Amino acid sequence: MKLPRTSSLAVLPVLLAACAGAPPAPPEGGGDAPPPPPAKTTETAEVKPDAPAKKAAFPYPATRKIDASDTFFGVKVADPYRWLEDERSPEVQAWVKAQDDLARAELAKMPKREAFAEKLRALSYLEYMSPPIQRGKRSFWSHKPADKEKKTIYWREGEKGEQKVLIDVASLSADGSASLGTWVPSYDGKWVAYIVHPNNADAGQMRLRDVTTGKDSAIDVIAGAEYAVPLWTPKSDGFYYVSVPVDPKIPASELPGYSEVRFHQLGKKADTDTLVLPKNGDPETELDAQLSRDGHFLVVNVLHGGNVNGIKFLDLRKKGAAWVDLVKGYEGSMSAFAHKDVIYLRTTEGSPRGRVYAIDPAKPARDQWKEIVPEPSDAVLESAEIVGGHLALTYLRKASSELEVWTTAGKKVHAIKMPGIGTTSGLFGEPDEDRAHYVFTSFTYPTSIFEASVKTGESKLWYALKAPVDPAPYAIEQVFYPSKDGTQVSMFVVRKKDAPKNGTTPFLLTGYGGFNISKTPAFSPMYYTWLENGGGLAVPNLRGGAEYGEEWHRGGMLTKKQNVFDDFIGAAEWLVKEKLTSTDRLVAYGGSNGGLLVGAVANQRPDLFSAVLCAVPVLDMIRYPLFGDGKTWVAEYGSPKEEALFKALFAYSPYHNVKLGTKYPAFLMLSADADDRVHPLHAWKTTAALQAAQAGDQPVLMRVEKHAGHGGADMVKSRVEQGVDMLAFAFGHVAH
Repeated sequence: MKLPRTSSLAVLPVLLAACAGAPPAPPEGGGDAPPPPPAKTTETAEVKPDAPAKKAAFPYPATRKIDASDTFFGVKVADPYRWLEDERSPEVQAWVKAQDDLARAELAKMPKREAFAEKLRALSYLEYMSPPIQRGKRSFWSHKPADKEKKTIYWREGEKGEQKVLIDVASLSADGSASLGTWVPSYDGKWVAYIVHPNNADAGQMRLRDVTTGKDSAIDVIAGAEYAVPLWTPKSDGFYYVSVPVDPKIPASELPGYSEVRFHQLGKKADTDTLVLPKNGDPETELDAQLSRDGHFLVVNVLHGGNVNGIKFLDLRKKGAAWVDLVKGYEGSMSAFAHKDVIYLRTTEGSPRGRVYAIDPAKPARDQWKEIVPEPSDAVLESAEIVGGHLALTYLRKASSELEVWTTAGKKVHAIKMPGIGTTSGLFGEPDEDRAHYVFTSFTYPTSIFEASVKTGESKLWYALKAPVDPAPYAIEQVFYPSKDGTQVSMFVVRKKDAPKNGTTPFLLTGYGGFNISKTPAFSPMYYTWLENGGGLAVPNLRGGAEYGEEWHRGGMLTKKQNVFDDFIGAAEWLVKEKLTSTDRLVAYGGSNGGLLVGAVANQRPDLFSAVLCAVPVLDMIRYPLFGDGKTWVAEYGSPKEEALFKALFAYSPYHNVKLGTKYPAFLMLSADADDRVHPLHAWKTTAALQAAQAGDQPVLMRVEKHAGHGGADMVKSRVEQGVDMLAFAFGHVAH
């Protein structure tokens, strides 16, 4: 699952616009192995529908089974709902629509809907804007009025010029289904390269807009911009980008292997773009390119699962120069960038919590690297950037953000004080300008932007969402609890200060646990609405994440993935043991890899939860590499073509471990019709299996978001509607 790919220009609107029910930002992935003996497959149709236990109460659509199976290492793997993998089939489309119609009809009956809707609208329809970005004599920023669905990109000439519309995102498609991805102005301020995503999907097209005329170039149109971030040259005569082909003959799961780095010359057709780095040939990896501000060095990180397994650079000043491998043979959390002819490398090699090296490109051998930021003893070095001529370092200490400024020679200058326990996106700004900004958020602290001086470390509030939020009634506590194997796991617990410890408080337990992604304190309209209505929130820092370094990540991947589920189950048991809630008031929520998490624990401990919210999930762990971006997750999950990994995957695969006659919690599956990252077949097949298996009286429903990709729809009203349905379902299925 790919990580968000946003420039500093795009990241602020994304963070400030985060709304109810948005699934966690998904990661990257990869890793496969030689195939086992040929799998034996049969697909003989049986038209017998499954009879749900409560057919009168929940008239599920008729769902036929087929006699489909594969054999791996002598183990027969049944797949009775494989026919649901074909999203183009009229039968499948009719079944998905029937499921969505049923879900929406049932969700409409849930109590407290209007109260939830009123609060979510108040928390979601807010004005926001980003700090201006200076390019030449022009500045650029985004702004969304409180009553609008989407943002607009503006520009002005000089400090007092007239404000002008550059990109009205609502106008990108007639029905509002297209979203704006990364947008980056050229350094002379004359052009903006931006990416349009039809149906909010990952697939996108890059366009170039003339800032003066406000019109798009008819020539500079680049398809296959799924991974692209335009890296403008200092002369603004073109940009480097990562490209993938648009060819229906290439399976979507193979596209990452065709990714390559190209250079686009301004005013030229895309098919004449210069090939700079040929296709990587490995469908389990993706490329991430960065260009130094002076245009001297192009650095490419090769992404593999939640880690990086290679870094190379090219000196663009030398005609015919060859790519140089900076890192090869190590896989871990790392990233590299160049500044003033020095390459800076943040890596976990030999330092699980991270450190930074300064490297002379003329002497790239490992024994020539100079350590300038040592590994911290009690924190994790999350990121490093050059801002204002200094290293801007972001740390996680006990899953909460800290910012420090160091010299490029490796001397700490000062820390930038955070408003409290929370999360920042890091310090961002220009490499040679003192003024910088950072975003801060926490559970009861709406996302705000601070302006900071790199030189002095002083910061001040620049912009805050004017949200109707009162943090006073709530307590935020970080606790530690034992997992199944005795490992101590940290967890944030948020609840009203006067909430009784007698098991009567409904709790929402949410987690992720994978791909080096950290779950840190962040504001969410949906979470706050839950809290305001008497609920509690628990966010454990599960293994598989990055909260405690690379060892913590590796403790929850491949054959150790069960640790993640055990950590989550341990969190649920701790909440019940401490009488913060009870099993009939505990709701599990997860999205993407977090959807896999709650899908697995629902099978392993259905007795622990009253309801499950499972969003855009990965659930078929045997066939997942065949669809969407599945091959890029194999480094994290493992390949079913390798015997030891197949056994681990099959042991917890949510789809394959649904058991007939089980009393499952109330289950709301949240699918997206244009999800090209995690194919919705995972949600569809598992919904069918759960409906057939349910022995209790709780519903298994599947809601389908229209014109939505893996990150959901980008219109506020869509986010609000989904959040209302999730809250109403959760509150409607806890004891009162």
